[in-house]
Amino acid sequence: MVIIKKKLLKGKIYYYLEHSIRKGKRVQKKEKYLGRKIPSNIAEIKKEFVDEIKEEWYVDIDKIKQNFSKEQKTIPRSIKEKEMQNFATRFTYDTQRIEGSTLTRRETTDLLEKGIAPKNKPMKDVQEAESHRDLFYEILKFKKELTLQVVLDWHWNLFNKTKPDIAGEIRKYQVGISGSKFMPPSPVEVYPMLTEFFKWYRKNKDKLHPIELAALAHLRFVTIHPFGDGNGRITRLVMNFILNRKKYPMLDIPYERRNSYYNALERSQVKKDEKIFLKWFVRRYVKEYKQYL
Repeated sequence: MVIIKKKLLKGKIYYYLEHSIRKGKRVQKKEKYLGRKIPSNIAEIKKEFVDEIKEEWYVDIDKIKQNFSKEQKTIPRSIKEKEMQNFATRFTYDTQRIEGSTLTRRETTDLLEKGIAPKNKPMKDVQEAESHRDLFYEILKFKKELTLQVVLDWHWNLFNKTKPDIAGEIRKYQVGISGSKFMPPSPVEVYPMLTEFFKWYRKNKDKLHPIELAALAHLRFVTIHPFGDGNGRITRLVMNFILNRKKYPMLDIPYERRNSYYNALERSQVKKDEKIFLKWFVRRYVKEYKQYL
């Protein structure tokens, strides 16, 4: 987060912009001198400062992409298929577990990779895990562009077996988020916000850095909260659709790290500051793929 700080030097006050980011165990600070007074165009200066910082972030991320792509060229097809299966299982477990699934990691693996359904677990958890895995593979092969109808179809595919009354339907009722200070938009706001979201996406899909596009698409879509249920799962699928389309390694958000994930989302939503979630996303991504740096 960018803050304005003042320093007292030889009895005089000087103003600076400051941004802190943790790199491993170290906290790295970047400053920009403002002067004896806060400039009238401070918002514009802040934006320029943030853009400079983002450029530095993306150097590491582009190095990850480059080294990941090199490695992929050396891996036999059968091994790549196994690695993708492992990711699909892990991603399905974590994204479902975050939303309340009772399946354990082992049960999810046995179900999706061996066809062994767990005993004494809700059938809906089993069906939604299978549907999510199938939808994930479908999205990997998807060649068309992201549109509202596409996302509605994805939602239908994910929930038509377990929640047919809401599958593929934009909500027409108010919903809340358990434990969050953020209240999703009212029903009458949802469709106009979705229209604006896809307009933003079409305009920026080839302009923004792919990591920024994936992070902001994630934040903006889940903030709209267009469905009665499954907003997080569809949002994380949209995120990985973008990363895969842009040939960047996809991202799994571990169930064990859900608290920092929720906190970053909530703080961005409540403060109306997208940089908070973007910063969290970049840090999570770099940490996940640090072996490629």
